[in-house]
Amino acid sequence: HSIGQEVVGLFCMILLTLTALVANIVVMVIILKTPLFRKFIFVCHLCVVNLLSAIFLMPLGIISSSSCFNWVIYSIAECKAVIFLNICFISASILTICIISVERYYYIVHPLRYEVKMTIRLAVAGVVFIWVKSVLITVLALVAWPHGNGATSASRCTVYWSPGAHKKVFVILFSITCFILPTIIILAVYSSIYRVARTASLQQAPVPAQAVAPRHRCDSIASQVTILTAWILMLPRLIPDRLLGSNKAILTLVLIVGQFLCCWLPFFAFHLHSSVPVGTMGGGHGEMVVTWIAYSSFAVNPFFYGLLNRQIREELARLRRSCLNHPLGQELCLSISEASVQENFLQFLQRATCTLETHTSCISPSPRNRLDQTTTGFPTPGHVPEESS
Repeated sequence: HSIGQEVVGLFCMILLTLTALVANIVVMVIILKTPLFRKFIFVCHLCVVNLLSAIFLMPLGIISSSSCFNWVIYSIAECKAVIFLNICFISASILTICIISVERYYYIVHPLRYEVKMTIRLAVAGVVFIWVKSVLITVLALVAWPHGNGATSASRCTVYWSPGAHKKVFVILFSITCFILPTIIILAVYSSIYRVARTASLQQAPVPAQAVAPRHRCDSIASQVTILTAWILMLPRLIPDRLLGSNKAILTLVLIVGQFLCCWLPFFAFHLHSSVPVGTMGGGHGEMVVTWIAYSSFAVNPFFYGLLNRQIREELARLRRSCLNHPLGQELCLSISEASVQENFLQFLQRATCTLETHTSCISPSPRNRLDQTTTGFPTPGHVPEESS
């Protein structure tokens, strides 16, 4: 490869690593700083896994992928440590994403059951399960690994270059437990969520003008005019917003599932293909490409699972305003049209599936949500009945 390609590749890898560091730290700070957001324990855990990967795994990936570090030689013990971190963090990240998908399913489709059963103890048990399974699958990869005082170059310290007949068995088992099964669960869960979103958007009736008068208003005349103007502009778009909600739901689903498949499908497909002809060793360039496509997941996860949530975005904006000493009074009177446009997929489905009795507990009492609560006199479409306990 030319020097220009090496420089561009090294720059992209470093930029991706720095993005993963900053984005995951920001989302973790927002979640941990505000008690309201501590319910996002699995999102926070995903950020922890991504941050550990950005600190340990991605720098090692830079050393293994760039020809600038061809002089780096690993001992057998060091090579085992690198493979341990690689497999463990990849497994923990994918399993956490799978659990987040299941959590969203219960949070949206069965909100009452979620409120009752989703306790701190259950969340901690889920986190423990993720790490136990990740460590076990990693130990399995190191079984029958050659022992001794040998050494290998950093670029060949991967599962792809691992010797022994156990490689094929491990790669197949690793792909099934850490990719194929989680992918099936994610697709099934988000398909069910989309059906609820589509049913809710089709059943949602236009809200009469008498029911949309806000109960909580700001004191200033300018704020009242802003809210009134927003409602007037919103009324003609009530019916099209039903289609907007459905399109937003499917677009968000496609983005979340598509991002997961784009990052991890090439990685596992490459290793499955490499394990079929046992003993053949191709070039390492293909492994480097699919590995960094997979590592990009550590940088984009905080955007898809953290900043995509409107509550986290609002808290980030509030922290930014407080750091810049901007007044908060006018921002509290945001128009309902802006709230409708910026409302993300989870809020849309949450409002569509929460019962009237749990409406105030399912939606945080922000100024925008206080305006939304004026419509609770109408039936909530798309709700999935809960079993009485």
